[in-house]
Amino acid sequence: MTMTMAMAKNRATPKKNPWLRRCAAAVALAAVLGGVAAPAALAAPPAASAPPAGTSAHAARGALLSVTPLAELTRAEVGAYVGTIGIGSDTVRHGVSAYRLTYATITPQGRPTTATGLLVLPRGGPHRLDLVSDTHGTTVFRGDAPSAEGDFGRITPYLHAAAGRAVAAPDYLGLGGGPGAHPYMDTASGVSASLDMLRAARTAGDRLGRPLTDDVYATGFSQGGQVAMALGRELSQGRTGFRLRGLAPMAGPYDIAGAELPGLTDGRIDPLTGVFYLSYYLTAQNRLHPLYKNPAEVFKAPYASTLEGLFDGSHTEEEVVAGLPAGVADLLTPAWAEQIKHPTGAFAAAIGASDGACDWKPAAPVRLYAAGGDRDVPIANARSCAADLARHGVRAPVLDQGADTDHRGTAVRSAPQVVRWFDTLSH
Repeated sequence: MTMTMAMAKNRATPKKNPWLRRCAAAVALAAVLGGVAAPAALAAPPAASAPPAGTSAHAARGALLSVTPLAELTRAEVGAYVGTIGIGSDTVRHGVSAYRLTYATITPQGRPTTATGLLVLPRGGPHRLDLVSDTHGTTVFRGDAPSAEGDFGRITPYLHAAAGRAVAAPDYLGLGGGPGAHPYMDTASGVSASLDMLRAARTAGDRLGRPLTDDVYATGFSQGGQVAMALGRELSQGRTGFRLRGLAPMAGPYDIAGAELPGLTDGRIDPLTGVFYLSYYLTAQNRLHPLYKNPAEVFKAPYASTLEGLFDGSHTEEEVVAGLPAGVADLLTPAWAEQIKHPTGAFAAAIGASDGACDWKPAAPVRLYAAGGDRDVPIANARSCAADLARHGVRAPVLDQGADTDHRGTAVRSAPQVVRWFDTLSH
């Protein structure tokens, strides 16, 4: 879930969502923490270190190009910070240090590019650290990525690092400091950017005096849950130099064809949420799998002339929501309303490229976190994923966080459970 979803729903209620607030300003953070002094690094990050000589976008995949210190939080500050959204501090054992990494990776077409991500290290704990890959949920504004100036997307990385593991949280392509537009829900590039972030994190850990083991614990929320499942498959093939130890995605859209698209028309997905996800998905996928030549083929007026510009990474969630209709019926032409019900051609191919993240046999244990009350990513996604894994002989429990738990609440309730489970796997 993103700030966009909260803002959309706030049209009906003025209640604010603390999970989605930005906390970059030291004054704002101090207020949220109830008077706890904010770390100075949050207000004014130091200048980035210079990239190593000879590095460029054409460097080897995963090559570390720069490290920028971002924040230092004490154990008490981390506990207070995660507590603002109702997460307890029982797993918070250390303070944390956060850094922005810039690294070499590839585009969806396989060409060299760069991306950024957030590396968080515990202040204390073992000298040599296991690594958590924490992939974030849907983000439309590049400034809301984990390593960007604001604190959006840092809750779970801080939580995992405070438990004693290093955390690599990629911004993905086209978000944070990465060039170009974000290829939303392109599974292959989500995996390549995440894997290369792990490689860059390993180099950064060495430079910062906190070397990393080969063990990776993969988690992620919403879009990041789907990325985490697909990354787990890549890590399990024995050619990356990493070893998957546990896989715990939260509320991932693993089944667009069987759960997400039907949910747009049968009431399982909130209308405002659905129109946002669908608009983002169609405009992004059109850059990768040409779905239309003219937006007017897909979108009704006036949205045909505005939607592609809204999803260029430079608009905030508030701006995007303000430019969207109230529901899918007001968004799509009749022909594309039918495509949503019965995908064909290039659209069906694009969906096929996104789905299938659970169609493999993990050797590491898997837990799927979801909620019966989720109206962004219905729990049918997790059940479909579990069924795919079962066909490969893998039992992956679906841990339902309850019918009273929405999409955001799934992350709030699940994240500390994931930390505790990773603790058991690392012993």
